Amino acid sequence: MKLFVTGGAGFIGSNFARHVLHHSDDSVVVYDALTYAGNIANLADLRDDPRFTFVEGDICDREAVRAAMTGCDRVVHFAAETHVDRSLLGPDVFVRTNCDGTNVLCDTATQLGVDRFLHISTDEVYGSIEEGSFAESDPLQPRSPYSAAKAGSDLIALAYHETYDLPVVVTRSSNQFGPYQFPEKLIPFFVTTLLEGGRVPLYGDGLNVRDWLFVLDNCTGVHAVLEQGDVGGIYNIGAGNERTNREITDTILAALGKDESSVDYVEDRKGHDRRYSIDTAKSQALGWSPSRTFEDAIDETIRWYVDHRDWWEPLRARVKNR
Repeated sequence: MKLFVTGGAGFIGSNFARHVLHHSDDSVVVYDALTYAGNIANLADLRDDPRFTFVEGDICDREAVRAAMTGCDRVVHFAAETHVDRSLLGPDVFVRTNCDGTNVLCDTATQLGVDRFLHISTDEVYGSIEEGSFAESDPLQPRSPYSAAKAGSDLIALAYHETYDLPVVVTRSSNQFGPYQFPEKLIPFFVTTLLEGGRVPLYGDGLNVRDWLFVLDNCTGVHAVLEQGDVGGIYNIGAGNERTNREITDTILAALGKDESSVDYVEDRKGHDRRYSIDTAKSQALGWSPSRTFEDAIDETIRWYVDHRDWWEPLRARVKNR
């Protein structure tokens, strides 16, 4: 199989491309616009693999998408604007990339007759839940421009399945962490800030809850859905590692030998969802489950950032100047 992986120079996409090349005979075409979060350095170790191809391009560019997708058997669509804080400051680009871009990809994939179109989404489309966990059949209640644009892209992809018989499958994953994550997201931002001797900003009371999923476990889950998921189906992927932001902060502080003096309490973010939780029975029914404990995965992640200052230091300027 030849996979067309959009956003493959980003955090999750680059880890997925690496996973596929290391664990299958498939070839990979990475298509990425190399915006601020896309980084060709994320793919440096793959460049000499004969099964790997990189194409720089915008998913909203129909001609470029068609040229790059032609000859590919399957599409794995990671490309998206993803940072909630950025979506509050500039929502237009989120709607363009996440909705318009998904429409272009689905239309092109329909015309080219791809075997499968895997659309990568997020648990944030469900909104916040006080108790219990969201199932795939629950209504979408996004509360930020980011999650609303992702919910829109989910519906666009699923509509192409219903209307044009595009073989769409959707995954909705929980919060991820691991190597190569752009240092604006909570875990790499806090780790790199502390490594530079700074203080980390903790929103509100720090008790917002997320399910934390190691990126390599997400990659195996996504791959399982790509291979075995039912066309037209939606699959939640999560690890059951629910932690408050306060707990995540304390874990990072302890690992780096820091204390409470390194924490700044700041005004809470607008529309900050209180708790995310998803039911992952459908994805686990495919034979998938996380392979790492949260404790092992967070230790591995922190060590990676400690050992790879040459990777993240040039990126920190993009975070500070946004």
